[in-house]
Amino acid sequence: MTLECINPRDLPTPTTYTQVVVARGTKLIFVAGQEPEDIDGKLVGPGDLAVQARQVFANLGRALAAAGALPEQVAKITIYVVDYERDRHLAIIEEARVVLFGDHKPADVLLGVTALSPGYLIEVDAFAVVDG
Repeated sequence: MTLECINPRDLPTPTTYTQVVVARGTKLIFVAGQEPEDIDGKLVGPGDLAVQARQVFANLGRALAAAGALPEQVAKITIYVVDYERDRHLAIIEEARVVLFGDHKPADVLLGVTALSPGYLIEVDAFAVVDG
C-alpha cells in the first residue's frame, strides 16, 4: 500500500492535512463514524470537546486496528463538529488528531453540523487503503 500526499503549489499548503491523497493498494477499509463513547456505549466527556475528541480518535484507532489497518494507511477522514467555530475548536481537534496520526496527514473534511446525538460534540469517519 502506498499513499502519495500532494499539496499543489497553486493551493494553500495546510499544516494538519493534505490537499490530495492518491491511494494505491488492494483493500479498502471504510470506518463508520466513531463517536465519543466508551466500551459500554456511554458518552464520554459531556460538554467537553477536548475529552470527546480524544475518545473519538482513540476509537478510530481501535476500529482501524480491528480491520488490520494502521493510522498511516488512512487516506481520508471526515470530522463532524457541532456548532463548529474554527478559532475556538480547530486547535482542540488537531491536538487529539495528532495523537492518532502523528506526522501522517490524510485528506480531510471538517464539517460544522447543527447536532449529532444529544450531548455528542464530534464524530469522525475514515477510509483506509491497505495491501490485502
